[in-house]
Amino acid sequence: MDFFNLHTHQFTNQETILELVNQYPNEFDVSIPYYSIGIHPWYINEERLNDDLQIIVNKLQNHNCLAIGECGLDKRIEVPIAVQEKVFETQLMLAQKNNKPVVIHCVAAFQEVITIKKRLKITVPMIIHGFSKNSQVAKELINNGFYISFGKYLLQNPEMETVFKTIPDNRFFLETDTISESIEAVYALAAQYKDTTIENLKTTLNDNFKRVFELNIL
Repeated sequence: MDFFNLHTHQFTNQETILELVNQYPNEFDVSIPYYSIGIHPWYINEERLNDDLQIIVNKLQNHNCLAIGECGLDKRIEVPIAVQEKVFETQLMLAQKNNKPVVIHCVAAFQEVITIKKRLKITVPMIIHGFSKNSQVAKELINNGFYISFGKYLLQNPEMETVFKTIPDNRFFLETDTISESIEAVYALAAQYKDTTIENLKTTLNDNFKRVFELNIL
């Protein structure tokens, strides 16, 4: 496979792309070959929380479950942050126990996510998806051991070029999330910003994939 899409909600089933498709416990599609599964802060339902967590526990045993997520914190929604933190921390501990990377949704809560990582002593890779902030936030995340994934905002906001250029080659991924643009388009722009070829970028991201997911399927 030539391309790795770190986070998408749209399975396109192309032979040249390994897609890490986001799945929810209560809307699971068994036909998707590789996926992450988690409780998104937007969709926390305390009445079915235990059932959702049990589904995640079960799915984590499957070899094609590559990560937990997306999960995380979002200060711009009505779900109380204390509830979000409890659900997030539970999933982080599951990731740690099962040695799975974590795909993270974070809105206006980067300090909280960093603090939780330190307090729980999480050592599995944690990847902030859909990054849209400045170089200072990116540097703090990198310094605290996070990976950063770029997609929609890289394509839509020219100011992200400066941020993206500062990210070490061994600490980033690319994604499409919910946008209609292809992962190939994201790779093309990323290669341009990094002043490299798409082939070199493929090698970089394949190496990152193997290191983080501890698999050799690309």
